[in-house]
Amino acid sequence: MEADAKSIDLFTTRVRQMILQYDELRRRNVEFAATVSELKTRIGELESQLEQMRNDYNSLKMARMVEITNGDMETAQKRLAKLIRDVDKCITLVSGKQE
Repeated sequence: MEADAKSIDLFTTRVRQMILQYDELRRRNVEFAATVSELKTRIGELESQLEQMRNDYNSLKMARMVEITNGDMETAQKRLAKLIRDVDKCITLVSGKQE
């Protein structure tokens, strides 16, 4: 009988240990689930920020291209005006020599 009582006590102790471990694992599982949920939310926020930054970057690229184009346009106009002045000078010189 004493061996049966010890076996029952040992079994009871093991069952209690398993219950405690189960409770601990269940608590950790709840914590992990909350962490996963928070991380998913954070990932969503970061993806939104990334998309906004990509849009901002593309807008800046486009603005920069327009700015460069305008700058090139001004440079081209100045070069063309200089060429026209040079041609006018040449015409004046040629006209002056023929007289």
